Amino acid sequence: MAISVYDQTVPVFSSMLANLAALLAKAEADAAARKIDPAVFLNARLAPDMFHLIRQVQIASDMAKNGLARLAGVEVPKWADDEQTFADLDRRVRKTRDYVESFKASQFEGAETRTIELKLGPTTRTFTGQSYLLSFVIPNLYFHITTAYAILRHNGVQIGKGDFLPKA
Repeated sequence: MAISVYDQTVPVFSSMLANLAALLAKAEADAAARKIDPAVFLNARLAPDMFHLIRQVQIASDMAKNGLARLAGVEVPKWADDEQTFADLDRRVRKTRDYVESFKASQFEGAETRTIELKLGPTTRTFTGQSYLLSFVIPNLYFHITTAYAILRHNGVQIGKGDFLPKA
C-alpha cells in the first residue's frame, strides 16, 4: 500500500504542532508556579551557539507551513518572526496548525516528483518533492520540536516522552 504525501504530512504535522502547543502551555504554567520570569524559558538555549526557544518554535512552524506550501505548489506564506511571549508562540503554533489543516489531499497529487528549489544561504538546493519531504522537512520539523522540548526539560519543566509523541 502506498502512503500519500498528504498522509505523511498533514495529520502528522498537525499532531506534532498540537503537542508543541501543549509543551509551551506546560512551560508557561511551570514558570508561573515556580515564579520564574517566562523570559528565562523563552530565551533559553541548549548551547551558546544554538537558537533559543522562541526561534526553535518559529523554525518548526516554518518547516510545517513552508514545506506543505512547496509540496502543494502554492505560494509560501510569509509571517513575521516577532513572537516574544508564550501567548505569541501559542498564536503562531495554532495559526500554523490551522494552515496545515487547510490542505486537501488533492493538492499533493504529483508532489513526490515536483521539483523544489530551495535557497539556503549562498547556495540553491534542488530536490524532488519526496527527497525534500523525507530528507529536509520532516527531519527539520522533528529537530526543532525536539530541541524546544529539550530546552524546556533542561530547565526543569515536568514533561516527558508522552508529551512529545503524537497521540494515536
